[in-house]
Amino acid sequence: MKTSDSLVIIPTYNEKENIENIIRAVFGLEKEFHILVIEDGSPDGTAAIVKDLMKEFPTRLFIIERTGKLGLGTAYIAGFKWGIEHEYDYIFEMDADFSHNPNDLPRLYNACANEGYDLAIGSRYVSGVNVVNWPMGRVLMSYYASMYVRIVTGLKIQDTTAGFKCYSRKVLETIELDKIRFKGYAFQIEMKFTTFKCGFKIKEVPVIFVNRELGTSKMNSSIFGEAVFGVMQLKWDSWFRNYPKA
Repeated sequence: MKTSDSLVIIPTYNEKENIENIIRAVFGLEKEFHILVIEDGSPDGTAAIVKDLMKEFPTRLFIIERTGKLGLGTAYIAGFKWGIEHEYDYIFEMDADFSHNPNDLPRLYNACANEGYDLAIGSRYVSGVNVVNWPMGRVLMSYYASMYVRIVTGLKIQDTTAGFKCYSRKVLETIELDKIRFKGYAFQIEMKFTTFKCGFKIKEVPVIFVNRELGTSKMNSSIFGEAVFGVMQLKWDSWFRNYPKA
């Protein structure tokens, strides 16, 4: 029997240093959240750690194992579909490496469940620049990338590339997930842009982003390039597409 209305999706690839700690941190919150790990065939044994924890948390922790590194976007789409099928009302995106603080999950939940928003974004830039332990070059790249996205798309969102989010189920049921095509960080932009074009209410909740201490970042130049050119493609396609309405 499902005991929570909220599902946290955590994609993993080689996160053995972080995965147990992040799961226990989420499960230690006062509000009950469930977790779905999307595991992309990590050779470091991440899946084995999750499966062992599933014995301890059989009604709260779940896993989808995929064969190979198939991309962030496809991982979340798989998780969204699973969450819809299992009738969760609020579905979250969160990284495994503690760059997203589990203590902020109830704040994102509150924005949707109690304040009436359809998408809550854990925003690094809505109240200044709240990033810890990033090299200045990466801070500037991320900040100006969000500015570029706003100029091209017209989005009224300060942190357009944020990956810490809470969706109400009706958003994910409405926006035609099979039409979301980007796999890397452009996926995060495309999801926000599509949510916006469908007319849903969006709120940015200020959070502090802390760079990972353990494990290896998955960011690379091809992912960043997809975001840069994907934004122009998104805007172009939006002129010829009829978006379903909220």
